[in-house]
Amino acid sequence: MLTGGPLDVLTGDYLAELTMLILARDRLKDPARGYARTFLRQMEECLGLARERGVRIVVNAGGLNPARLADDLRALARRLGVEAAVAHVEGDDLLPRREELGLPDGLLAAHAYLGGFGIAACLREGADVVVTGRVTDAALVVGPGIAHFGWTPDDLDALAGAVVAGHVLECGAQATGGNYAFFREHDVTRPGFPIAELQADGSSVITKHPGTGGAVTTGTVTAQLLYETGGSHYLGPDVTARLDTVRLTGQGPDRVRIDPVRGEAPPATLKVGLNALGGHHNEVVFVLTGLDIEAKASLVQRQFTEALPPGARPAELRWTLARTDHPDAPTEETASALLRLTARDPDPAKVGRELGKAAVELGLAGYPGFHLTAPPGPGAPYGVFTAAYVDAKAVEHTAVLPDGRRIAVPPAPVTGHPASAELPVPEPELPELELPEPLPDGPTRRAPLGLVAGARSGDKGGDANLGVWARTEDGWRWLVHTLTVQRLRELLPETVALDITRHVLPNLRAVNFTLTGLLGQGVAARHRFDPQAKALGEWLRSRHLDIPTSLLSPTALPGPLPTATTLLTATTLLTATTPPTPEPLPTPEPLADSPETPL
Repeated sequence: MLTGGPLDVLTGDYLAELTMLILARDRLKDPARGYARTFLRQMEECLGLARERGVRIVVNAGGLNPARLADDLRALARRLGVEAAVAHVEGDDLLPRREELGLPDGLLAAHAYLGGFGIAACLREGADVVVTGRVTDAALVVGPGIAHFGWTPDDLDALAGAVVAGHVLECGAQATGGNYAFFREHDVTRPGFPIAELQADGSSVITKHPGTGGAVTTGTVTAQLLYETGGSHYLGPDVTARLDTVRLTGQGPDRVRIDPVRGEAPPATLKVGLNALGGHHNEVVFVLTGLDIEAKASLVQRQFTEALPPGARPAELRWTLARTDHPDAPTEETASALLRLTARDPDPAKVGRELGKAAVELGLAGYPGFHLTAPPGPGAPYGVFTAAYVDAKAVEHTAVLPDGRRIAVPPAPVTGHPASAELPVPEPELPELELPEPLPDGPTRRAPLGLVAGARSGDKGGDANLGVWARTEDGWRWLVHTLTVQRLRELLPETVALDITRHVLPNLRAVNFTLTGLLGQGVAARHRFDPQAKALGEWLRSRHLDIPTSLLSPTALPGPLPTATTLLTATTLLTATTPPTPEPLPTPEPLADSPETPL
């Protein structure tokens, strides 16, 4: 990013819900830790280059300990002989104030999601590097926009536009072809990173450095906009961005314009991420090969249950059979299914030695071909993530400047309704009269949904988010009337008993689903096979339903038709070549630091 072309600000998002739990455990071992140490290693290589090129750096790598990261970064700069003014943002850590704020007992971490005005204060006071703790992912872009253009809390539309640009950038190459449903249409061997050319009105153009891999298209940007969002109102500490007002326009190769977005007042409360120890868990995977897979699975479950000593049964035993076996398979691996046992209990002893012993001792008395994927381990603790909400006025958002001065950052002066643990509430769908007319009746063909629609999915605590978009206007007319909540339950039987909310986003030709509780207690609890729901969208795209043949004709599909691929056997060796490192470009001329200049 530093050598590929001009930049004003280089941002980095290091924090996910799971990352905060990992950092909390690091801090328990050593109070001086709790930040993303990867960032320091990167700065050893890049800090001098960034300073030479006049690029400012804004990252949330401070995690649970931004002050310590700032100190360690200053020490690194001195050792490297690089002059760098380092500032940090704090106030998000609410664990010391748990009782005062009414947060629950037993927490490892409790962090409010701060906005971009603290980052802006640091940049306005001359910081070359700003490190934060828990801020919203989009705040890493919103803050530089505030500092550069002089936005105030009243500039809601501009702030909303920056939030949308920040959301596109936050997951890096996911906006340039990474994890993209139609990845075969682009060379995504080594996708470049996205860039937002931010304007004073909050509009932006998403692009990437010339010569880098991947692609920036309305499709890749749509996919990222749907990722881990929800309905039309995207709540944040600085603004509520109206995602139903977002419009995308291609402006040539690798350039997509995001038009000004409508913004509304933010909620009066801030979201707080809570991490706690959920208990202890263990996993044993039995390999079932050949014939009678179901009968073998039934036998091992009966035997295992009887083998556990009295009083040693874990609070939760969950069996999952994955039918990865194929009939008349050419290799033993492809003839085998996997039976996964997951055990959870507050007592580590109940998921430890006795559990593994009960599994191993079936080895000579169980089903034919008994073996495990690995010897049982001792078990391990797992964490859970939940969200709470506190009054924004109770959070001491503070910018700590390079010279040590502290600037208090006030909450938004005008707010909407408070968010709470029950909000955002399910939004009503647009009235039918605002939806496009359905396609006329005609012939259909049974085919995978993914031939005519893209999808991207992810996690928010214990809930899953699943966004689906159509690639053509006719495809949208069919999708919005076909992919209802009931049809989704039919296509994904695992979701039948869940509360599901559908949100309609006509400007993106998309529907976005929230599947409440699909992921149990969140990613660290590993409630299901895909604990972050990353592949939920691809599962949906693989499901067959009746699709109008008019949408399946070669002229109706915007990309190339799928072609046959070679099935690699288990003995195939794959080799990879490393792409050549591009020659560094000359140092770009810094952009003028003026509110009239794009950022």
